[in-house]
Amino acid sequence: MITGSDEAIAVFIQRLETELPSPGQITQLSVIDVALECFDDFQIRASSDGEKTTTILPDLAPCPACLAELFDPGDRRYRYPFINCTHCGPRYSIIQVLPYDRPNTTMQRFVMCADCQREYNNPTDRRFHAQPNACPRCGPSLAFWDRAGNCLAEHHDALQMVIDGLKSGKILAIKGIGGFHLCCDGTNFNAVQTLRNRKYRPAKPLAVMYPNCDQIKQDCKLSISELNLLKSAAAPIVLLRQKKSLSLAPNIAPANPEIGIMLPSTPLHYLLLDLFKKPLVATSGNLAGEPICIDNQEALTRLNQIADGFLVHDRPIVCEVDDSVVRIVQEKPLFLRRSRGYAPLPITLSESTSKSLLAVGGYFKNTVAIIKNNQAYVSQHIGDLDSQKSYQAFQETIEHLSNLYDFKPDTIICDLHPDYLSHQYANQQNLPVELVQHHYAHVLAVMAENQLPCPILGVAWDGTGYGLDGTIWGGEFLRITDQTWQRVAHVRPFPLIGNQQAIQDPRRIALALLWETFGEQVPDYFINQFQSLNLPLLKQLWQRQTSPLTSSVGRLFDGISALLNLVQIVSFEGQAAIAVEAQVIDQNNYSTYPYDLEMIDNKTIIDWRPMILVIAMELSTKTRTIVSISSQFHHTLINILINIAQQKNLDNIVLSGGCFQNRYLLDQAIVQLRQAGLKPIWPTQFPPNDGGLCLGQLLAKIYPRKYQI
Repeated sequence: MITGSDEAIAVFIQRLETELPSPGQITQLSVIDVALECFDDFQIRASSDGEKTTTILPDLAPCPACLAELFDPGDRRYRYPFINCTHCGPRYSIIQVLPYDRPNTTMQRFVMCADCQREYNNPTDRRFHAQPNACPRCGPSLAFWDRAGNCLAEHHDALQMVIDGLKSGKILAIKGIGGFHLCCDGTNFNAVQTLRNRKYRPAKPLAVMYPNCDQIKQDCKLSISELNLLKSAAAPIVLLRQKKSLSLAPNIAPANPEIGIMLPSTPLHYLLLDLFKKPLVATSGNLAGEPICIDNQEALTRLNQIADGFLVHDRPIVCEVDDSVVRIVQEKPLFLRRSRGYAPLPITLSESTSKSLLAVGGYFKNTVAIIKNNQAYVSQHIGDLDSQKSYQAFQETIEHLSNLYDFKPDTIICDLHPDYLSHQYANQQNLPVELVQHHYAHVLAVMAENQLPCPILGVAWDGTGYGLDGTIWGGEFLRITDQTWQRVAHVRPFPLIGNQQAIQDPRRIALALLWETFGEQVPDYFINQFQSLNLPLLKQLWQRQTSPLTSSVGRLFDGISALLNLVQIVSFEGQAAIAVEAQVIDQNNYSTYPYDLEMIDNKTIIDWRPMILVIAMELSTKTRTIVSISSQFHHTLINILINIAQQKNLDNIVLSGGCFQNRYLLDQAIVQLRQAGLKPIWPTQFPPNDGGLCLGQLLAKIYPRKYQI
């Protein structure tokens, strides 16, 4: 509430919008005239009972003012690892319930000293009502533990012990703002390999934290957009293209032209990197398939066989908040993982509902979402629901969001797939359950964040999604109108020989593509290449036609990867597809492979067999390079996309699904769709992968449409 002359109030409103301090956001602004009251000072009054609608800010990296104090020997917070103010520091990871007052956070145990209390009460101080406000006299502190949990050092001595350990090649677990990292010297090949061996992570790229941008520029190509993203308050991991001369150990990101790079995201990390002065591997502090550790004792137990020591602190973390992962496409962010720095900021939907809806996402890269009025709150990245620990984190995240907003769902929305733990959770809650088809949810998520009107053509390309016909979809074109949605085109289905085994062993997919193309007369070149497999048994399985069918573009990528002898056995999701993408070099050669389009049951079926025929001949005669085949495969997919879009006569083309994490595929699809006079729309606030499913599931319930066969 403000008072003043009409002119002064108008100036205030104008400046409120144009001079909003970081990290503030205005999602809605309304001005209401009330009875005149005169005020002599500025106050933040105690929170009163009422509906909990306040937006919780995400955890934010240190602001420039706090960083200046952190390294100022004359400041009372000099080298204090938990420095923060109203512009930065922990938020979502420490709040237990709304309202966002100190007693409702994990800072409640730390009583502010007189100096901190004075700042907290002063409206002119940037720490005015900064709930995590603290200093070395009254706030959280560091300790270094050995594997037995014995405290070996505290405060700055604990930091120095970490530096000594890193320099000697040790693996250390370091507690950050939203959980633990597993860290080692990023330039030490043996240390990196030790971390890989202990974590059972043979090939998946590891994220690296750099001390500053100058060192990043020495190792990676860095655009202005990427630089701004790295330096933003969210401080995400940004995927950057590495240079040929690289200071990092080569086993950081084997066979991958990109590296996940970040700057320090907390004062503690700034202090560590200031002392270490080299890139630091900072990967999630977890076991494979589990969420990151957030509790000191839990980390000591779960990470005991990985870490040689533990840097801990005594500020509790309420919920796991892993690092966000982003890449730049067309000068805009493309999220691979939306978490720290972004979650749980809501998205405003154009449609509103009086219902209390909970959407529980899918299986891979799970997130959940709730809606209040027209605000959709999407959780942080939870992970793949393939372990009891992950399922527990999934349930705790739902409980945490529900507690924050006094939320009780009256309907739960989930994926069609009956084997997903999220689907099973929904059916166990004694509430109405709405099922939403996987790829329809993918497209709706992009429509939601862009507030896109119908009609549109949605392109949903990914690895796996339960289809309405009982097959596995993944190469879908969906026409969506105000009243209906329809599957109007898709990739010709092919068998997954051995079901899940085929996803782990792309050679099985390659053989299925070859047998579907050549019948039993597969070229000897490939028989020799795959001779370590039990070919007679696999061929028999193919002939029986009992394997599940898929129309997945993601599985096409897997098959191509195996044909090119890039990845034969997968150790992490998407590995084979990433290997194909890594081979692509833009040589301004946009030639494509042949393919056929056939109308069956009012749907366009994309027959990939002519393409496989040519690729197989090129490989067996060794007339083309892997680079050129990979590039032409990408351009064939883009040509298919444009061809179908023109055939269906719709201008707005929505691109979604995990395949569009592929930088080259998405970038060239956008460019060539525009050249064809079409309008591509893609996600820039939420991931195209399954991390965005829950948002699409919400929209499916808010704006129901009938499936049209």
